[in-house]
Order: sequence, then structure tokens, then C-alpha cells
Amino acid sequence: MSVFGLSQTEEAIYRHLLRNQKTSSDEIHQLLRIAPQQATESVNRLCAVGVLKRTAPGLLSAASPETAVRRLTELRLRELQQELEHVIRSQHLVAELRTEQGPKGVPVHGVEHLQSLPQIRDRIDDLAFFAREEILSIEPYTALTPENISHARKLDQRCLRRRVRMRSVVRKEALDHPPTRVYLRELAAQGAAIRVAEDISERILVYDRRAALVPKDPADTARGALLAHEEGLVANIVALFEKIWDQAEDLTDGADGQADADGSGPGEIERQVLEAMCRGSKDEIGARALGISIRTYRRHVAELLRLLGASSRPHAALVARERGWI
Repeated sequence: MSVFGLSQTEEAIYRHLLRNQKTSSDEIHQLLRIAPQQATESVNRLCAVGVLKRTAPGLLSAASPETAVRRLTELRLRELQQELEHVIRSQHLVAELRTEQGPKGVPVHGVEHLQSLPQIRDRIDDLAFFAREEILSIEPYTALTPENISHARKLDQRCLRRRVRMRSVVRKEALDHPPTRVYLRELAAQGAAIRVAEDISERILVYDRRAALVPKDPADTARGALLAHEEGLVANIVALFEKIWDQAEDLTDGADGQADADGSGPGEIERQVLEAMCRGSKDEIGARALGISIRTYRRHVAELLRLLGASSRPHAALVARERGWI
């Protein structure tokens, strides 16, 4: 019962009274072998919160477990609310503490110059920890070391557990590295949206569309990075991300979900694309309904036309019906 703020002594007294109703308050310290003063203080507090009550002069009785837990819960929630309000009111300390940084302090609405890799990692950790809505990233690596994966996994899983949306574009070449491929598919299985591109050189990290991290020199990340807070700069970096995102392919492309190689039937994604084609849906609408990019959607359409030997989409829909695919 420590979760409610009860001490071991207070819990022991309450449990004893549950088993032995109408115990004398003078007997508590002897029965539980505790100091008289400690017993008196614990009994008084339990009575104050409504867990114990005095039924007669010198006699104590325990409240029912339902009543005790309800009252302790209400009390604890009230205490937590007061603590939270106190923390919120303490936000003024940010300005006070920032003055301690002196002239080297970084303005909230400006551009931070991060000089070293440890400094960059620390800021990334902070930004990921405080992200609440969305994290966007473009990372042109071709392979991740075990240390990179171990460190990133903790940050990414923590964000995904908080239901932070994650969208990331990586180089397609990274899928040729087994540990990296496994890690990316692990993220996708947990809810992250991952796309791959043939050739990207940009390095971008955006947090809640309020802060954007880019390298000073994309060809040499050791030269440091810039962390932009200015609304206009962040908006332009987000626009660049969206352009690259739209041109990339979904991670789940490839063997997953494609039509059977022997022509016995389509995969689940192809079946949904066929249904969209039969409805005459525009590519944009069909791609949005499937949660894939337009480029990926059109690639599935082209593959279906090839597999069905069709010269057009209406022809493909007709052949697919004849084969019983839809």
C-alpha cells in the first residue's frame, strides 16, 4: 500500500485491524512490537485519512478495503494534482536559469550551433524525450552499428509508446544490411512509418514541427549541426522532407504483399489495389485509402497490368474478375 503513501507501520496496523476488529489502541504497540509514540502517530494519521475509526473510547476499527482504497486513492490523486500544479507554476525557472548561462545561452527562437557529436546526441535525446506529436527524419545511412541500434531503439520505442507519430526515410541500400533491415522492420511493426529512397544525401530531424536539426555540412557531420527553432526555417525543412517522403517507397514493398509469383492469386495489397481500380478511384484516393505513397500505388498497378497481361486498367479489372481474384 506504499503506492498510496502509507508507511510499512501504517499498513501493518491497518491489516491487523482488518483481522482483529475493535482492537484497543493501547494494545497496538505491543501486538505489533513497535514504539508507543510511533504507534500513536500512525493510528492518528490512519484515522485522519478515514482508514481507521474510533468506535468507542480506546477501541479502533478498520474501514472496509473498498472504502480504504477509495479514500486513499482520492487523497493520493489530490496530492499528485497539487504537485503537478506546483511543477507547472515552476516553469518561470526556465528564464531564471537561462540567465545563468550568460551570453553563450541559446535563444529559444533562434538557431543553435552544435559543435560536437556528444553535444548533438544530447540534444537529440532531449528533443526525442519531449516530443509529443510527430518526429520526421531523413537519414542516408547504409548500415547501423549495434551500438547505434541499441541507443536508437530506446528513444524510438519510448516515443512510439507515447503514440508519437514517426515518419522516416532511409536509403534503400540500408535494407541490404541484415541488422539494419531487421531494426527498420521492427520499428514499422511497432507503428513507425518507414520509406526508402534510392539516393538521398539530406540529413533531417524535425520534432513536433517546432525544431529542425540539420548538419552544417551534409558531407561531413563531424563539423557540427544547426538546430533551428525559427518558424519559417522549420517550415521550409518540413517542406523538403515532405517532397522526399512523397517520392520514396514504402518499406513493406518488395516480397511482402506482392502477387504470387506463380500467378495463383494476388497478395493482400494487390487485392486492395484491384478493388480500387474497379471502383475507378483516382490514384491519390486509392493510395491514401491504403496508406501508401502514390508512387508505390502506381508501381502496384503497373505490376498487376503485367501479371494480368492487360493493356489498360479496365482490361485488368475484367481479367481479374475472370480469374476470381476479386
